[in-house]
Amino acid sequence: GKSTTALTGHELASRLSYFLWSSLPDQRLLDLAGDGLLRRPEVLSRELKRMLEDQRSDALGVEFLGQWLGVRQFEQFNAVDRKRFPGFTPSLRRSMYQEPSRFFVDTLRTNGSLLELIEGRHTFVNKELARHYGIPWPGGGTEGIADGWVRVKDATSFGRGGLLPMGAFLTTNSSGLRTSPVRRGYWVVHRLLGEHIPPPPPKVPDLPADEADLGELTLREVLAKHRKNELCAKCHSRFDSFGLAFEGYGPVGRRREVDGGGRRVDV
Repeated sequence: GKSTTALTGHELASRLSYFLWSSLPDQRLLDLAGDGLLRRPEVLSRELKRMLEDQRSDALGVEFLGQWLGVRQFEQFNAVDRKRFPGFTPSLRRSMYQEPSRFFVDTLRTNGSLLELIEGRHTFVNKELARHYGIPWPGGGTEGIADGWVRVKDATSFGRGGLLPMGAFLTTNSSGLRTSPVRRGYWVVHRLLGEHIPPPPPKVPDLPADEADLGELTLREVLAKHRKNELCAKCHSRFDSFGLAFEGYGPVGRRREVDGGGRRVDV
């Protein structure tokens, strides 16, 4: 096997800065590295805190979270039917894209628990996202609000809180004119829980592209029928239930009680 060697001060400074800031070390890091001080635990701890408090660590939310959870490309996401969902504007898409990284970086800066990413009761919204989610906006415009964003302390009363019910994930894992419990469930078990699930077998029949075309059945009933095939059930039993829990959110992440065909949603 390969032998390991300790990083030099400058190597450590570079790794820290490219991980936390996606950029070059600043002069302070370079000076500490040159003096041989950066590797001291108390100095390293102090510098980590300083770097996370610096606005440059916003990059960690964008790069790391974006790659881990697969939303790096959401800024260009174009699979939404704009005629059916005219409220899904480029500006709303941008707000949805920013929400997870703002939440993540805040968790880092406040030294929150990683469990908050899933169990958190709060989220961050701007005026546009609040309207989309049905969250009342504080009066008096956005004065005194950082970058036009506010922390919503008890977002669970509006069906939000933590990463799971964020619009970016719900919309990315939908199919334009309908939700996709399969994609949403797969996203949870693959991205968040780290499970490896093999690709589907060839020639799996596609579901109708529009929820209005499902006939008498709900998506839940269509998937139950699909799982009667033993070959399909082997994988679908591992993620369908996770995705069906999100049926109370439509294709662009708004809360709903009926699906696109007017049938009552069962979560």
